[in-house]
Amino acid sequence: MPAVSVRFPGSLGTELAARLDMPALPPRAYALFAHCFTCSKESKAASFVSAALAEHGVAVLRFDFTGLGASAGDFADTGFSSNVADLVAAADWLRANHGAPAILVGHSLGGAAVLAAASRIPECRAVATIGAPYEPAHVKGLLKSSVEEIVAKGEAEVDLGGRSFRIRREFLDDLDGQPQKDAIAGLRRALLVMHSPLDDTVPIDNATGIFVAAKHPKSFVSLDTADHLLTRREDARYAAAVLAAWADRFVPLADPHRIEGSAGEVVVAETREGKFTQAISAAGHSLRADEPQSLGGLGSAPGPYDLLLAGLGACTSMTIRMYADLKKLPLERVSVRLKHEKIHATDCADCETRDGRVDRIERIVTLEGDLDDAQRAKLLEIAEKCPVHRTLHAEVSIPTRLG
Repeated sequence: MPAVSVRFPGSLGTELAARLDMPALPPRAYALFAHCFTCSKESKAASFVSAALAEHGVAVLRFDFTGLGASAGDFADTGFSSNVADLVAAADWLRANHGAPAILVGHSLGGAAVLAAASRIPECRAVATIGAPYEPAHVKGLLKSSVEEIVAKGEAEVDLGGRSFRIRREFLDDLDGQPQKDAIAGLRRALLVMHSPLDDTVPIDNATGIFVAAKHPKSFVSLDTADHLLTRREDARYAAAVLAAWADRFVPLADPHRIEGSAGEVVVAETREGKFTQAISAAGHSLRADEPQSLGGLGSAPGPYDLLLAGLGACTSMTIRMYADLKKLPLERVSVRLKHEKIHATDCADCETRDGRVDRIERIVTLEGDLDDAQRAKLLEIAEKCPVHRTLHAEVSIPTRLG
């Protein structure tokens, strides 16, 4: 689903602009994403990671801190403490309108902010940082020679990434006054520290400081090819995939519509997430079924005929493999392509039915390996003996009763 634009009041009383990235199906958990210093919710790291988490069933609220991006307010009036308070305000809005955030994710200075904000968001169970500084005061290094001017004059215009920002002495004092080590040590939430050894904006020894200060459970993942801003989509998607897998240990991300069947039984039940979405239990595995959006579904899973073709294709491949192994044929790999369509009976030379339409499944079998023509012909003949193929051709009795 596309991201939804929302607005809510921030800590300084002005409106903050946000985007809520929603998964295709109802969220399994909610998360907050805090962007980097002077960045916005539209940064590549924020948008890429949020979209990837949504693919894993996690809804993510990303917003612009006061005075940044599309949010109202004056950046000069803000500081690290107001950023933390904005995060708490975002959590309050999310709790009131959707669901409280169980996961906090912060990039760069946003990572330091989520570490400080976690204790003020009681539902938070997992915190992840990406390229975060150990101490918020690390940001002063980006201000370089302007620090002296800010201290001397009380404020100064500072160029950051080609944009001008007015920064006051109170901003620097606020950075210096943060008890970040105590916040990390008293986190009492699962922590995932992600950092790139190539990061030349926030060196990786900051990750060491965070990790050492934190108590277990804590984990570290090296984003070995990433830059600080996570500008490559593949790096952001990797970070999100690791984050989702890690968070599942602490925040239940299991399918809330999972159903169980008895041995030898397949169970299918509506989830009511969409008009046609179905939960399937088969042989101890959970699957989904849906219809495409063009037919009124969400397009979140294969359709019934897709699953039928998958069953026939899998059975075909397995049957060929069993025969090839039995006869010790040099078959390296089998692949099967299938397509279903309705055709006029008169167009089917092999069909007994002569009126109306009939179902036609085209099956293309590809055999890889050093096989001669006779061996290939025999394996194609074996494909016809696939049990599912035989079931589709046989008379099938389907007694149906109310449960």
